[in-house]
Amino acid sequence: MGSQTLLGLVVSRDLHITTPKRPINDTHLNVDRVCGRRRKAAMHGPSQLRRHLTGFLLRRHHLHTKPGRRNVPRNGDDQKKDNEEKHMFLYKSWGQHILTNPRVLDAIVRKSNIKPTDTVLEIGPGTGNLTLRLLQAAQRVVAVEVDTRMVEILRSRVAEQGLEDQLTVICKDALKTDFPPFDLVVANIPYGISSPLVAKLVFGVNPFRSATLLLQKEFARRLLANPGDSEFNRLAVNVKLLAEVEFIMDVSKRDFLPCPKVDSSVVTIRPKAEVPDVDLNEWSAFTRTCFSKKNKTLGATFKHKRRLMELWRLSNLRGPEKENEVIGCNYDCSYEDIEEDEGNESDEGNGDPSPGPEETEMSSFKEKINGVLKSGGFGDKRPSKLSGKELLQLLSLFNQAGIHFHDQAKAKPRNI
Repeated sequence: MGSQTLLGLVVSRDLHITTPKRPINDTHLNVDRVCGRRRKAAMHGPSQLRRHLTGFLLRRHHLHTKPGRRNVPRNGDDQKKDNEEKHMFLYKSWGQHILTNPRVLDAIVRKSNIKPTDTVLEIGPGTGNLTLRLLQAAQRVVAVEVDTRMVEILRSRVAEQGLEDQLTVICKDALKTDFPPFDLVVANIPYGISSPLVAKLVFGVNPFRSATLLLQKEFARRLLANPGDSEFNRLAVNVKLLAEVEFIMDVSKRDFLPCPKVDSSVVTIRPKAEVPDVDLNEWSAFTRTCFSKKNKTLGATFKHKRRLMELWRLSNLRGPEKENEVIGCNYDCSYEDIEEDEGNESDEGNGDPSPGPEETEMSSFKEKINGVLKSGGFGDKRPSKLSGKELLQLLSLFNQAGIHFHDQAKAKPRNI
């Protein structure tokens, strides 16, 4: 189990909470038995983890505590039942944080504006607290869950409510599977896959009306950021090219089980009815180049010899201009928050060992780039201060000059 074990779940006819021995550096909960009333429980761990993770909330969400030896008399039947129970653990490293606050769950469903005829896609349903509410509001729910243990619990709880005919479960990795048609996305997104999953939804081929997502608060702030904000980055400018992002509400970390280290936020993403006529693969490569050093001026960014050589190669290898065909974007999320380390490389280079063009050709290409930046007045501007419209203008100027950022030979029409 190691240090990743945070909370044990005992699965029988009902879903129980129990705890293994206290791991090093992890929070250990000693939860008393939940009866028909709210009761106190002994807590061990940080002071902020108090009674809101016990009795009342657990009972309300079918997460019941395992009987304690000191509080409940034990007999042969109880012992036999315990021996038949199957143990399962929730791991924070897997992003398995179950939302347990009923008011928050109800608010998410209400803010999603679900119609009775809608098919809702839920990614990471976990034990089904949100799923059960979605099934009551929508015609159908498609739940994508990679953990087979969670799928077993989810199916059991849905069957108890007689709603199994409305549920389709896909037991696969959400990043590696093709989604069936859906109208809405409503989900508590695992923190670790937030960026690639948002990109897959926004840049994917599946049309949808809106996506109401519960995300890590810091990630949501970056998604909502505008030019000039310190959080503004490549993710925000790329998503807002095709969609509008609206803040809904903040959610306390104490509303989850186990309790994560940070708070969360709910946002709604609505695809735009009209989107710019731009090659999304070219746009993605362009923003990756610009935001590699988002606080540097564009003039300084395009002076690096290594970058100039790469752009020169791409521009020469690219064939005749074609119409922009947006059939899916091979969107790369690996540069969302990481700036490239370019060392002390100057505009003259530092003896790059890789072979390159002749000095005269390189000098001519550099002048062409400087001419583009100067003609649009972008040389002394920083990417973090530019709007999507301004970046589109700059990309258009580069392409008109025969300068391109995406290798067409590597293009693959897929969702992400």
